[in-house]
Amino acid sequence: MNIPFSILDLANVVEGGNAAESFRRCVQTARRAEKLGYKRVWYAEHHNIASVASSATSVLMAHIAAQTETIRIGAGGIMLPNHSPLTIAEQFGTLETLHPGRIDLGLGRAPGGDMGVIRALRKDYERAGNRFPADVEELIDYMAGADEHKLTHVRAIPGEGTKVPIYILGSSLFGAQLAARLGLPYAFASHFAPQFLMQATKIYREEFQPSRHLSKPYFMMACSVIAADTESEARFHFSTLIQAFIGIITNRRGLTPAPVENVDIPPAIRPHLETMLRCSAVGTAEQVAESLTHFRQQFSPDEFIISMPFHDQAARLRSLEFTMEAREMLTAE
Repeated sequence: MNIPFSILDLANVVEGGNAAESFRRCVQTARRAEKLGYKRVWYAEHHNIASVASSATSVLMAHIAAQTETIRIGAGGIMLPNHSPLTIAEQFGTLETLHPGRIDLGLGRAPGGDMGVIRALRKDYERAGNRFPADVEELIDYMAGADEHKLTHVRAIPGEGTKVPIYILGSSLFGAQLAARLGLPYAFASHFAPQFLMQATKIYREEFQPSRHLSKPYFMMACSVIAADTESEARFHFSTLIQAFIGIITNRRGLTPAPVENVDIPPAIRPHLETMLRCSAVGTAEQVAESLTHFRQQFSPDEFIISMPFHDQAARLRSLEFTMEAREMLTAE
């Protein structure tokens, strides 16, 4: 059986575009992904980042779910320290009630922004971050059935009984340990922070405790994929991601840049950039298949969740097709 492929869509706002256009692109992408057989499409909560329009994640999910029919729609993820567990239970209970069997809830511990964002959210982030494990359990409890053990007498309506699948997200060892202890699926952000990928997957699998949610570990590996008719075309579009990552490293984040023939990479940041891009697959369908086969043999993911940060939407939609062609070429572990 072929490994499932899914999409991580950051609702990128491109140079020359705006948020409204970004949302139209999200609908196009989700519809094409659904038609091609991708399992799910996730949207991430980020704040104060000019290139990312998915800050009101549950609202965007509702819009995409209403514009599609079968593909799973999820958060990858909700930054739980920014919210009360009850609020998220009610939001995702509403989504699941409207779109039964199609909603995922990935949870992260980061704020999804800088110190200015933390202040604007009126949060004591250190305390909120420390409460993350307890908040995850409280959130699960709100969405459990009415006849199951409850941590609180407060009911999430809607939410109670929906049992929306919860995923722990992470780029460090903390998330791996928590997902293992709670017996939940785990998704690693290796598309931009692969440094602890090997260690985190090892910890997750070795420490996993079966639960009512999951009988055995389920690991999702995020990676960037840029596929095209030719390697040179793919490398051209890959320059968009390179420029975006340079902006992250140098704290000059702007709108998603247009591709260029040659990117001027400052020597001082080249090692850091190469690390961030380590889990990328770029080229023709055959070359992407070769890269993903290597990742599969090295990390044994149960699912790939793929980021495709294109400036050009038509090229992105073609990349979705080439990537599914690559899926058919993957060799076994």
